[in-house]
Amino acid sequence: MNAIRPEKMEATETETVDSNLAAVTEVEAGIRDFVRNDIAYLRRPASSATTDAPPLDSSAEATVTNVNSLIQRVAGTSLAEIENLISELESLRDLLHAEGQRVQREISGYAQLSQAAMKSTRMISDNVAQWKRAADGLRNS
Repeated sequence: MNAIRPEKMEATETETVDSNLAAVTEVEAGIRDFVRNDIAYLRRPASSATTDAPPLDSSAEATVTNVNSLIQRVAGTSLAEIENLISELESLRDLLHAEGQRVQREISGYAQLSQAAMKSTRMISDNVAQWKRAADGLRNS
């Protein structure tokens, strides 16, 4: 039986990670070179781009098209998510606004009810006081 020793496994994992990092670095460098060299003319003003720009060969055009479509797909997904989030937030704002108005109406109703209860309590208190005075007046006579 061949048993894999931990030292060999760690070395293999490290080599795999190193090779992945190297591949990522190489791809990033290729993208940077492409942006610097192949599509740098896009960053120039329009007047100089038409006179100074060399015509693109078909492979460069295909690459530019692929990069543009990739960017549009990535940006499109992000924009759609942002638009959905904005829509949800607007709906939530409308709901909170409506609920705030409802709560204000409820509070106003409770305030009116409280004032009516206070008036009723004063009337009852005044009537009870008058009855008490009348009863005291009848007892004293």
